[in-house]
Amino acid sequence: MDLYEYQAKDLFAAHGVPVLPGRTVETADDAAAAAAELGTAVVVKAQVKTGGRGKAGGVKLAQDPDEAREKADAILGLDIKGHTVHRVLVTTASDIVEEYYFSFLLDRSNRTFLAMASAEGGMEIEQLAVERPDALARVAIDPIAGVDRAMAADIVARAKFPAVIADQAADVIVKLWQTFVAEDATLVEVNPLVRDPQDKIIALDGKVTLDENAGFRHPEHAALVDERTENPLEAKAKAKNLNYVKLDGGQVGIIGNGAGLVMSTLDVVAYAGERHGGVKPANFLDIGGGASAQVMADGLDVILGDPDVHSVFVNVFGGITACDAVATGIVEALQILGDSASKPLVVRLDGNNVIEGRRILDEANHPLVTQVDTMDNAADKAAELAAASSQGA
Repeated sequence: MDLYEYQAKDLFAAHGVPVLPGRTVETADDAAAAAAELGTAVVVKAQVKTGGRGKAGGVKLAQDPDEAREKADAILGLDIKGHTVHRVLVTTASDIVEEYYFSFLLDRSNRTFLAMASAEGGMEIEQLAVERPDALARVAIDPIAGVDRAMAADIVARAKFPAVIADQAADVIVKLWQTFVAEDATLVEVNPLVRDPQDKIIALDGKVTLDENAGFRHPEHAALVDERTENPLEAKAKAKNLNYVKLDGGQVGIIGNGAGLVMSTLDVVAYAGERHGGVKPANFLDIGGGASAQVMADGLDVILGDPDVHSVFVNVFGGITACDAVATGIVEALQILGDSASKPLVVRLDGNNVIEGRRILDEANHPLVTQVDTMDNAADKAAELAAASSQGA
């Protein structure tokens, strides 16, 4: 789960990372009140989960409350890369002497954690990494040893931070590591980490991504979800404890049991779709290794509610989840959904109790259900049906 800047900085502050005071508001009048309360020049910053806010006009300096109202009014409702601004952060303006970059992240390719730091912050880190890779220090972090003061000082030295703020920067890095670990984050980023005229280090911006798989350890993280911007289908799936991800531009809904099988199904559908006008998979939905008939019904309910979906491919290899339970779930789901289920389902069953599962579907003889015996043929059929439905829409 990606956090807004103000949420990230709240977590930073809770772990002792220096940030500037500020208030998050949803109206221009409240922005003026926040500026009056802070009593200084302020920066009004759009709160959206995407980069490029400044270039899009989402970050503006205001010298007084009236100007803060004016700037907030211009920013609220702004569309920034497809994200609508519903709230702004009004925070104390700061004079900046230098800008630095720092982050901790999960390095999936090397199965460890990584610290990245540079004395040249403020710009897009991807651009810096390409144009001047020598200016970006990359330091692997042992997940057992973690980051103590000595390791933090080594990172600071490798990043070539100025000596005048080296000790402070090392202290901040230790606290950012504490944030990273304590909050079960996969990314903690500060860009820029700034030095002010008093040689103080401040986290001027913040980006945090939390590992939702660790949500059971952090019930308080549920309050960080913005229901206004959350995909309604993903929210519905989450409420049903389904592993569901909506994909852009797809027409074939996917249901499988096991992440590996679902990933393979996405590839097979994408390949088959090339023969049918560029049809693509519409989602990732893993019903798991021990899913019940109710889980199957819940999954179909979510996918059939997606207006982008024109056909559904149910690809199940029976193991812990027997094929007869899956077949029963399909039949029950279609009964529950009734007339709201109007999209064709292509079902491929194999493995444990496959004969019984196929018999259940044959006896139900539902007009929307087509059984296909192989994965490749089923993917082709699902793509064909989606293409035909799209053309007829």
